Amino acid sequence: MKIGIYLCGCGSMISEKICFEDVREAVGSFPDQPYLTVVDFICSGEGRTAFIEELKRERPERVVVAACSPRDHEATFRHCLSEAGINPYLLQMVNIREQIAWVTSSRKEATQKTIGMLRGAFYRVRLQVPLDVMTLEVCTDVLVIGAGPAGIKSALTLAEAGRRVTLVERTPSIGGLPMLFEETFPNLECSACMLEPAMMDVLHGEHSKQIELLTLAEVVEVKGSYGNFQVTVRQQARHVSQSGCISCGQCAAVCPALRSDGRKAIDFASDVSLPHVPFLDEKACLRSKGESCQICQDSCPAGAVALGQFGLTQSLELQFGAIVVAIGAGLYDAARLNGLGIATSSDVYDALQFQQMLSLIGPSAGEIVSKGGQAPASIAIVHCAGSLDQEHIAYCSGICCRYAIAFSHQILTRLPDCRITHYHRELVTPGKHSSELLNKLKEEGRVEFRRYENIRELALMPAVEMVVLCNAVVPSDAAGQLAALMDVPLDGDGFFQELHGQLDACQSFVKGIYPVGACREPMDIPTAVNEGTAAAALVLAGLRPGRKLEIEPVHAEVEADRCSGCRLCVTVCPYRAIAFDDENKKAMVNALLCRGCGACVSACPAAAIRGHGYSDHQIMAEIRGLLK
Repeated sequence: MKIGIYLCGCGSMISEKICFEDVREAVGSFPDQPYLTVVDFICSGEGRTAFIEELKRERPERVVVAACSPRDHEATFRHCLSEAGINPYLLQMVNIREQIAWVTSSRKEATQKTIGMLRGAFYRVRLQVPLDVMTLEVCTDVLVIGAGPAGIKSALTLAEAGRRVTLVERTPSIGGLPMLFEETFPNLECSACMLEPAMMDVLHGEHSKQIELLTLAEVVEVKGSYGNFQVTVRQQARHVSQSGCISCGQCAAVCPALRSDGRKAIDFASDVSLPHVPFLDEKACLRSKGESCQICQDSCPAGAVALGQFGLTQSLELQFGAIVVAIGAGLYDAARLNGLGIATSSDVYDALQFQQMLSLIGPSAGEIVSKGGQAPASIAIVHCAGSLDQEHIAYCSGICCRYAIAFSHQILTRLPDCRITHYHRELVTPGKHSSELLNKLKEEGRVEFRRYENIRELALMPAVEMVVLCNAVVPSDAAGQLAALMDVPLDGDGFFQELHGQLDACQSFVKGIYPVGACREPMDIPTAVNEGTAAAALVLAGLRPGRKLEIEPVHAEVEADRCSGCRLCVTVCPYRAIAFDDENKKAMVNALLCRGCGACVSACPAAAIRGHGYSDHQIMAEIRGLLK
């Protein structure tokens, strides 16, 4: 077998630390008498050209390159082999720069180490076999779960690029939690006004035909993998045609039943909801109690109300290439905070309850009043209600201080003489504009800030007429079930776990599934919107119409006849690349998802899993070569 060994001089970084002549002499004693060539800066344009030309001339059957880290240039040298007509996986690299030249002071010792590592690589490369890249047809349609700011932005970005998007939202309207906020930090901008252009683009914009919006819908099953996900979506009947409804509200006007939020059983989700089409809450409807009421249907002037599907749901079987998860987050139940009175006092509110009070379309039409109907003369705003507390939520939610400061401005606009006290553990206002409102409050001297160490201290705070709790941001109640459906891991706090918190924050451990926005961690609207855009960019880069997916040949494979069905490999795979065939009782590796880490290979007690490119025979041969 003809084997070529190529040494990179790397200027003086390698050539001055290792005696290449001694290495050449030692290589001459290897079996099969491989040839050795020294190329200075083999990774440079000139070096790569010389490398390729010699490969074409010599036609080696296997190649060893001794240079820098494979992380730097293994892909480079594999490409060179391909250019020369040699299978790129018949290459073995030896890192003689970082592992020898940079860390070994003695030239003699560095030379001996180089010879040993070359011998190991030589014995290993003799056993390497050609591997071929496989290709796979893919679907380029995208599923976006959750129609809050992150989901809307992701869907619009994908649609603008010509992709077909299905946007699934489990509530009757889009916009997410921010739609409940009258004014947002730091500019006190109306949330509904801010989000309306993007929401209208989803519904009626230039690219809206590329977006299929499914409200009152949820994902109930996910199969397949990146490029070919099979998803089942279950959708409740709205009972009002979105295309036929003229938004007159006549159905709500005549409806005799009420929902739990005080609106009619058939009504708009809110006065500013989009799509601005009523929906029927079947649980509140008299028909669910056995009565035959259909007054809403009879009174609709457009004939848009249809009760024929009452009690029914439809299941949609859809196919997608990628999934963007943007289901948002929830708020910690403030009733768990003993001593703060939210469950016992009439004028203690959590952040959402107080925001509803501030809303012009809320129960008090934007007026701040106590349950007794009086304007409070004093209000305490409690930051970190459940956050930074080992007994409740250990992390900082990051946004509570900012909306608490916005609350102060809203209160003082309505009640200029109100005394406001902020109780906080930390004051967190990151961003170039975030401190402006805080500084303004401090300069005016109309608001007092008091620090506390333990939430229990607040049970003894001076009496006030109203308390607002800024409770911690926690994972959505749908996160656990959805993560289980997609086999995507959650972190220790229950948020979707990212592939890497710094470099791959919008990718999960399952290829093709992208968690963005507050479902990944607490964040503000701009950050969530940016993550939605980033996920769309990742989808567009990976899935292109007319281009097949390439499957990296360095992956694991189960030898079915040796598999005992213990499923240990399924539990150790960090990329969810291994499934279990219940019918045949065998494990199966999805080559598209496998990253070739080798965890399953080493864990299998029956030695039933092979790692292509890293077989036991190859690794043992390298070890024996090193020890000779």
